[in-house]
Amino acid sequence: MKKTHLATATLAAIGMLTTGAYAQTSVSIYGIVDTGVEYVNHANARKDSLFRLSSGAMNTSRIGFRGTEDLGGGLKAVFQLENGFKTDTGELDSAGLLFGRQANVGLDGSFGRVVAGRSYSTTYDFILPFDPMGYSGQYSWVTSAGATGGRKDGMLTNLPNMIKYTGKFGSFKLGATYGFGETAGNTSDNAKYALGVGYEAGPFRIAATFDRVNGAAAVANGAYDKAASIHLAGDYQLSSNLALDLGYRNYKKTLASNAPDLRSDFFWGGATYKVTPVVTLIGAIYYQNIKNVASGKDADPIMYSVRGKYALSKRTDLYLSAAYAKAKNQQLVGVSRDDIAYGSGQTGVIGGIQHRF
Repeated sequence: MKKTHLATATLAAIGMLTTGAYAQTSVSIYGIVDTGVEYVNHANARKDSLFRLSSGAMNTSRIGFRGTEDLGGGLKAVFQLENGFKTDTGELDSAGLLFGRQANVGLDGSFGRVVAGRSYSTTYDFILPFDPMGYSGQYSWVTSAGATGGRKDGMLTNLPNMIKYTGKFGSFKLGATYGFGETAGNTSDNAKYALGVGYEAGPFRIAATFDRVNGAAAVANGAYDKAASIHLAGDYQLSSNLALDLGYRNYKKTLASNAPDLRSDFFWGGATYKVTPVVTLIGAIYYQNIKNVASGKDADPIMYSVRGKYALSKRTDLYLSAAYAKAKNQQLVGVSRDDIAYGSGQTGVIGGIQHRF
């Protein structure tokens, strides 16, 4: 009987310990499914119009897994795996990559969070929240403008082989990113760097970042292109229903060929107005002042974007978005940051549905 009681107590203790261990671990599945029907003009070299089913117009469709494990003393192990996909075709958003958006593991504690692997840069994390169109896959140029003549002059976004730090201390947020170039004999070749600071006080937020991207070294002299950008952005919550956003990017690319630097200044601004608890209206303007174009014919593109959202629930929205883009000097421009442009102006309209889980 004593042995039986002892065995029972031992098994019960093991069960309690096991249950406690599992209770300290959390893994969740999340994602976005976003699809719409879109009309765009100037969709090919003949300037024909196009109707199509489009994926990720308001936010890129994705599925992800993230988790934490409590290690004690306020320290946690964290991981995140995230895949982007196209709902219209079922393709991967990043061809050939199983987890093209996120694939990282790290530690989280009072010091902040450090992760290693594939993720988004400090610049992206700190600046994108100030885009009025809200991480939009289309009709936003904050990550990269729609001029297609080789001068998008965008920000450092998603990258592999990186270590990233983020920490919050009172009203301040700090961040840093280092992406390994992984070139034998030269740690600077292909390396990426980003630093960020943010501040929040009541209805006011502001953030500033600096990043640099080194190109691949030329075999002849070991020199490489260097692209650097500075971002400043802020927003102000004027009331519970109205918020304003402003942002600026200064871009400079120094060429290994010793040709003149490529420079541009990019500005954006917009407003978000909650008409009712379920209806939201958004308007934004994006403008890029491109400098040092070899031909002297700068595109200097500008785009006007609007969106209306209707919340069917906390997780599901209907939306209608429209945008008009125009470039100077007959240069090419498109309303999407990714699609090829075929004219000096383009108009797009898309209506869709998004579900978040």
